[in-house]
Amino acid sequence: MKSTVNSQEFSLISSETLSDYVTAVAFSTQGDILAATSAAGEVVFWQNDELETLESGNGESVDCAAFSYDGKFFAAAGQNGQVKIWQGNELIATLENAPAWVDKLAWSPNCNNLAFSLGPKVQVWDADTRSLVITLDFDNSSALGIDWRNDGKYLAIGGHRGVKLWNTQNWNDEPLILDIPSTSLAMAWSADGKYLTSGNMDKTIAVVETQLLLSGEDPQPWIMHGFPGKIRDVAWSQINSSTGAPLLACSSVDGIVLWEKQPGEDSDWEGAILTNHAGIIQAIAFAPNSFLLASAASDGWLCLWQDSQVSQIITGVSDGFTCIDWHPQGNQIAAGGENGELLIFSNQLAVSS
Repeated sequence: MKSTVNSQEFSLISSETLSDYVTAVAFSTQGDILAATSAAGEVVFWQNDELETLESGNGESVDCAAFSYDGKFFAAAGQNGQVKIWQGNELIATLENAPAWVDKLAWSPNCNNLAFSLGPKVQVWDADTRSLVITLDFDNSSALGIDWRNDGKYLAIGGHRGVKLWNTQNWNDEPLILDIPSTSLAMAWSADGKYLTSGNMDKTIAVVETQLLLSGEDPQPWIMHGFPGKIRDVAWSQINSSTGAPLLACSSVDGIVLWEKQPGEDSDWEGAILTNHAGIIQAIAFAPNSFLLASAASDGWLCLWQDSQVSQIITGVSDGFTCIDWHPQGNQIAAGGENGELLIFSNQLAVSS
């Protein structure tokens, strides 16, 4: 399919190979380091055109990885229950949690607190003081999603029966609850913190205004139906559309629906269906400060979408794509593959501008 505009042309600038399925890719907040992890247990940094191995594969999957908001720390965790934290390239802490499998972690957006899942519990750990802050009990099920609000004042945890919100200024307060008669599989705050969305096992999406949820009254979320299967991923644009709200994308099976709130306080969200993939979509993400949406799927296609149309199809993996992350400047996108491919694509026009 021909690209619609040259400014959207991304081309391969780096290619490396890990020994197994790439489970996560993450750019540092400054964009000078790309981290990647694999199902073999590898943890690597791609920096200054060189691949540095922080952890070689031990056969136990590392499933999640992220840099702290200031780029000072990097955390990775997985099958063996260890949460490892690096400062620069130096390993400064190994938190032992066996037999728990740690598959979700998230850094606070304004301090070096790291939240990570331990079955139905979530621990918050302070990397500056190297001490435990709190252990939260989600209770209903394993924690399937963790996300901090943009101001760091609330931590949301998703799982069976919905999403619970903890007040980070007073952890001992009872959590607020976005009740869902299903299981929250993918959950995220909008970049401005105004909305919280939950993609659910029962083929629905719930969107709620944060302020209504925090008021303690019935928040009456918008519920979107009609998806072909469970919701696998959700993503918000960092910027607002002309109606004053960010765009919301969600993926289910091989399709994406792009939601835009209509004008007016009580108006609904209108959806546009994006179809091009022939395999299950593994990840979706908006480019920073843009409506350019990327989707990576098991069909071996990385699609870039602009104005609900495919603007470019990127290939380069022998089987399927597994994960993606945007460079903070939006001029590069990193992708992982089922056979260990670690690829970086660049928009050269954006780089040179």
